Amino acid sequence: MTRMIRTIIADDEHLIRKKLRVALESAPDVEIVAECADGKECVAAVRKSSPDLLLLDVQMPGGDGFEVLRSISGVEMPIVVFVTAYDQYAIRAFEAHALDYLLKPFDRERLHSALARVRTEIQKAQRNQLAGRVLELLGDLGAQGPRDNRLAVRTGGRIVVLDVEDIDWIEASSNYVVLHAGGQSHRTRESIGNIASRLNPDAFVRIHRSIIVNVTRIKELLPCNSGEYVVMLKNGRELSCSRGYRASLQRLFDRL
Repeated sequence: MTRMIRTIIADDEHLIRKKLRVALESAPDVEIVAECADGKECVAAVRKSSPDLLLLDVQMPGGDGFEVLRSISGVEMPIVVFVTAYDQYAIRAFEAHALDYLLKPFDRERLHSALARVRTEIQKAQRNQLAGRVLELLGDLGAQGPRDNRLAVRTGGRIVVLDVEDIDWIEASSNYVVLHAGGQSHRTRESIGNIASRLNPDAFVRIHRSIIVNVTRIKELLPCNSGEYVVMLKNGRELSCSRGYRASLQRLFDRL
């Protein structure tokens, strides 16, 4: 079923509101939930109806369009498209995070172009919400089951679910963590400490403040003159093991 775009029209000119209403009737996924003739009425309608889209005039009695936006909290804020006769407010409109700016007189084609942008923005928000819910669900499932089974990470706008046993090593890089698994690299905006807490400590060992290694991938340890080790993986990759983490690595091998 098509998701309806719940829309409020806010303009002090009756003819403009009528023109917008008639033009929107040809869009089957748009539902007009309120019409407002002044700023105070608009703020009240947004709080009552929780619209997806606000078609907003700049100059209205009872508070102009920018005063309306200042009166609406971030949680309540719909997608905003300004519809106005004044082009000098365009920069302020986009600074206020408006999605589009329609100049009167506008034609139906220009309005529907703005609606296409609105649909794209709504779909993007829905994907982000879904991704967040999936990650939350996977996190809950991971907390209930074995920690060394699967790992879900958000990377490049997608959610990737990795078999933990396929992970070779993990490194922190700036504000990201890169997971190397099966010849591929997956970058996610997450701390390495958070990743470590989701892994089985009997299978993964931290050898550096920015490196975690799958123990089964370690081929040998090469001592250095500084008292540190170089950890060589089976694929030939060499990783530094700092002195501060050498003891934990040794304890793990002692257990094995």
